Amino acid sequence: METETVGLGTEVVVSQPPLGEREEPILTTAISCLWHSRRYVAAACLVGFIVAAGVAFTILPRYESTTRLMPPDRTETMGLALLASKMDDNLSSLVSNALGMKNSGALFIGILQSRTVEDRLIARFDLRAVYGVRMWKDARQLLEENTDINEDRKSGIIALTVTDTSPTRAAEIARGYLEELDRLNAELTTSVAHRERVFIEERLKAVKQDLDSASRELSQFSSRNTTVDIQEQGKAMVEATAKLQGELIAAQAQLSSLRQIYTDNNVRVRALAARAAELQRQLSNLRGTDAAASQGEVASSGAPYPSIKRLPLLGVTYYDLYRRVKIQEAVFETLTKQYEVAKIQEAKEIPSVRVLDVANIPEKKSRPHRLLMMALGVLLGGLFATAHVLVAEKWRSIGADHPARILGMEVQEDMAQHLRRLREQIPHFLAQRNGSKPE
Repeated sequence: METETVGLGTEVVVSQPPLGEREEPILTTAISCLWHSRRYVAAACLVGFIVAAGVAFTILPRYESTTRLMPPDRTETMGLALLASKMDDNLSSLVSNALGMKNSGALFIGILQSRTVEDRLIARFDLRAVYGVRMWKDARQLLEENTDINEDRKSGIIALTVTDTSPTRAAEIARGYLEELDRLNAELTTSVAHRERVFIEERLKAVKQDLDSASRELSQFSSRNTTVDIQEQGKAMVEATAKLQGELIAAQAQLSSLRQIYTDNNVRVRALAARAAELQRQLSNLRGTDAAASQGEVASSGAPYPSIKRLPLLGVTYYDLYRRVKIQEAVFETLTKQYEVAKIQEAKEIPSVRVLDVANIPEKKSRPHRLLMMALGVLLGGLFATAHVLVAEKWRSIGADHPARILGMEVQEDMAQHLRRLREQIPHFLAQRNGSKPE
């Protein structure tokens, strides 16, 4: 047997069978070589383990947060299609295909993957600084790489998984996806109920202004003319006039009988005459005069209330203003009811996001799998050492005049020459870099 140095200061035992003896089987020869070179193989496995461990502990841990949501109802498909078409031109084909397949979950996925949602999340969580990029395009690409959205074809449940170096941020971004989806549904919906609600809301504002104006005019008219309810006021004034008329007739009859007995200077005659005059004055105030009726002001007759003659004239204007107020009140009440119904209907037609599983903060990292990486490093180191030992054995077994050996020697000599030249040029390169002359 002979030995040959193959690397790392380890000698590989190469068996050379005596001339004339029968060659050993290939498997036996390989096992024998590996057994005699076991220290070299073990050293290579150790080096692979150390390198893999260094790489595994250098990579930052990654955390995954997953949220699941129920697919939208089929009745919401058309509203979602219009919503998606408003967001991105790239979603048009997706919407058409999804509607053709009657797969409304694909619409949610398309909206979640849209540029609008991604840009809002990037701005909300400052992902350009997190990912270390300046351009929005690069941030969107990294966000897409760290986001996985899948749909279960059988159940239609959509699973959204976000990967990040921070477990808290991973959960917040996953929740942010659903919040932005729900917000876009509310902002961009253009359903019939939405348009009806907007129209009724505008009409409600206009009717409210008209109602306030009519009520203000009625109150000013009533305050100026001392009118509260023309019908009740007229009835009360007629009754008061009849009562005063009766009292006046009785007083005048009694005054006539007293004058037949007493003179006008008598106390009873004078008192009764004064009472009759007062009743006449009050009756005149209630009835009014033509001049007072033509003027339009209560103060013209000296009474705190309108006269009977003025009531019909005031009633025309009063009932016109009163009718306007009642009409506006009826319209306002009807529109208010319709407005509430439209809001309820709009809320029903807005596609709501129904969350099945809320994204929680992951407790355990998803990668890197350090044990697996270290085991893979040991395996690769062992395979490299095994291949090295077997190739060296095969190289040693061929004759010196073999074409492969001759070619290998030539390649080895050329590489040795290049390495020598490279070593000679290194001092000159370092000297030029430091600004000094080589020794």
